Amino acid sequence: MKEIKKMEETDGISRKDPLAVIKKLDEDVFNSIKNLEEIAFSDGEIPVKYKILMAMVIDAVLGAEEGVKSLVKAAIDVGASKKEIAEALRVAYYVGGAGSIYTAARGLRDLKI
Repeated sequence: MKEIKKMEETDGISRKDPLAVIKKLDEDVFNSIKNLEEIAFSDGEIPVKYKILMAMVIDAVLGAEEGVKSLVKAAIDVGASKKEIAEALRVAYYVGGAGSIYTAARGLRDLKI
C-alpha cells in the first residue's frame, strides 16, 4: 500500500488529480479552469446529469479513457442510470465511431455498473 501511495504522489503532486501539477505550476490558470468547470456543470436549463453525460460522450469521442471513467462516476453520483449511460454512449459511437466505444469500455472496465 505504501508503494502505491508513493507512486501516486511525486513532489506533493497527486496523480489522482490530473490538474494538481497545473495548480502547483500556475494557480491562476488552475483557478480559471475550476471556475469554468463550476459554471459549465451547474444546474440551469440543462440539468447537471445531462451535462455530465454530454462531457462523457465528448471524452469517449476524443479517446480520453480516464475522463470517461471520472464522468461515469460523476453521472452515477447525480442519479444517471446504467441505461442513460449506455444511451449516451450510443451517441459517442454514432459521432466518433468504434474507437469511442473501445475508449468507453476501457474507462468502464474497473467500474461496477
